[in-house]
Amino acid sequence: MSHTREEKLEALGRVIDTLDILRVQCPWDAKQTNESLRPNTIEETYELAQALLSDEPHEIRKELGDVLLHILFYSKIGDEKGQFDIADVADALNSKLIFRHPHVFGSVEVSDSHDVEQNWEKIKLKERDGNRTVLAGVPSALPALIKAYRIQEKAANIGFDWEQREQVWEKVNEERGETEEAIASGDHDRIEAEFGDLLFSIVNAARLYGVNPENALERTNRKFIRRFNHIEARAAESGRKLSDMTLGEMDTLWNEAKQPDCE
Repeated sequence: MSHTREEKLEALGRVIDTLDILRVQCPWDAKQTNESLRPNTIEETYELAQALLSDEPHEIRKELGDVLLHILFYSKIGDEKGQFDIADVADALNSKLIFRHPHVFGSVEVSDSHDVEQNWEKIKLKERDGNRTVLAGVPSALPALIKAYRIQEKAANIGFDWEQREQVWEKVNEERGETEEAIASGDHDRIEAEFGDLLFSIVNAARLYGVNPENALERTNRKFIRRFNHIEARAAESGRKLSDMTLGEMDTLWNEAKQPDCE
């Protein structure tokens, strides 16, 4: 269902009014701080990510609402401290969007999305007045897989990248060889370091071929869970536990789970 611009603004205003009331009259809402809300915000973000993976509109709408509540709540706290309010947040965002899209709101010309990304990084460096490095914008708290992808994206956007994407496979093979050598040495610290290099090179390969490694790995996670659950269900049908089955028996059920009818 599509609403008019006025209806959208009115709906947002109602939520702001409700939050204002809760902040005063609800003991739980009244005691919240930036620090106390932060863990919940992280949880809500992951719940939204799960809803997006499930591609269920009702769940996505619900989880978007939960994330929006946190944005409004932090803005409310900022307002109470005399720092900023939701209007300041929205205005700052709008100004940033316009400034970072000179190909839409200015005279800069781009040919594709890659040009937009490269221009984006150059603009962000200008915003920092040279006081921050290219990789400073990558949050240190990001999960390692996503962080590797973002690091590589940012480096590529300023020209630090392979000339031909096929060249990345030489690096992947090189890192694989070094990992095997580390394993043969038995040095655990070296093994861990080389596995890290190997994973980093694979993430780089995925990026170069237009694949988000986080999405790719999650897709495989879900596939493994689905197939493993099939094995467990089939074992239960025969009154057995997985721990009682041989690897060969489990492999047979695994291959069965890979059939189109089971997927």
